[in-house]
Amino acid sequence: MEFMMEMEDRYGHRLSYLRVSVTDRCNERCRYCMPDEEQVWFPRAEVLTYEELERVVRVAVGLGMRKLRVTGGEPLVRRGVVGFIERLARIEGLSDLGLSTNGTLLARPCVADGDGGRDEAPAAPASARAPTTARRLVAAGVRSVNISIDTLDRAGYRAMTGRDYLPRVLEGIDAAIDAGFPSIKLNAVLLRGQSEAQLLPLIRFAGQRGLLLRFIELMPVSTREVLDDDVFLSAGRARRLVEQELGPLTPRTDFRTNGPASYHQLPDSEQLVGFIGAMTDHHFCDRCNKLRLTCDGKLRPCLGSWLEFDLRERLRAGADDEEIAAFFRMVVDRKPEQHDFRDAYQPGRRMVAIGG
Repeated sequence: MEFMMEMEDRYGHRLSYLRVSVTDRCNERCRYCMPDEEQVWFPRAEVLTYEELERVVRVAVGLGMRKLRVTGGEPLVRRGVVGFIERLARIEGLSDLGLSTNGTLLARPCVADGDGGRDEAPAAPASARAPTTARRLVAAGVRSVNISIDTLDRAGYRAMTGRDYLPRVLEGIDAAIDAGFPSIKLNAVLLRGQSEAQLLPLIRFAGQRGLLLRFIELMPVSTREVLDDDVFLSAGRARRLVEQELGPLTPRTDFRTNGPASYHQLPDSEQLVGFIGAMTDHHFCDRCNKLRLTCDGKLRPCLGSWLEFDLRERLRAGADDEEIAAFFRMVVDRKPEQHDFRDAYQPGRRMVAIGG
């Protein structure tokens, strides 16, 4: 396969990172991601098959996409996903394969799919002797896993997610550590009136396990109500609350990961904490390097924009690989300089239907 250098948009963003959603379904109901309990799921026929997704990823890698993150919904609820990930890991030129998850299924026993991850694979019976899903993912080639955990309070977790799954998440985090992922990051969404009391417990929890923790500002992807004063908590305010208890944090501009987090070092410690301020950091988009592919085949150049382009229609109309590559280049050329979240952005999709 002949590889291109990274694609570059009109504003100098160099695109090397593709986030691929495999499902809009989730086993939780986080109110900032999927506020309505009666979520209307995509019909099966509208969701890209694993074969279609794999083909798109191969073309994207040929165009310079070197980093890939599998997302949902909750990606681990889709049957055969581990086998699918195994196939992605074998794509020549892909250098970084990650997964975003709520962690509830990482400790579950996982047996081989038996068919490389085809959609029609029958569900295999769980076995106490089978490796955990976390171990299967590491063996499949996943190098990094991002796990969502907004609170360590069980009642608070149940209120935020609509599910009493905190013990499963904690087991999943332990399973991820045991499995030996080279990178494990914990993501905590900031909510006024709830997160303030959880900042230090989450920092201590991450520090005790040697994990990287990031605090993330709410974005009006699913609903603009998340920006109301009684809900929104800024990353700057969260950082100041931490400093009131622990002392000044030291900015670590030399430390970067794939995302837009700014990292700070705790006093008298090697531990780093990240803050992601999409709403308050006016340089948030300067280093953007990603595109998103939704599970129903829409290619989105920006999370915070209505812009999305129907790749599924072209795939199923018989487009060849060069036509798919041309489609990618067209979308890159339409990538906006900045997101629209601070202006008059009106949600068109739930976050669960976009991919994190």
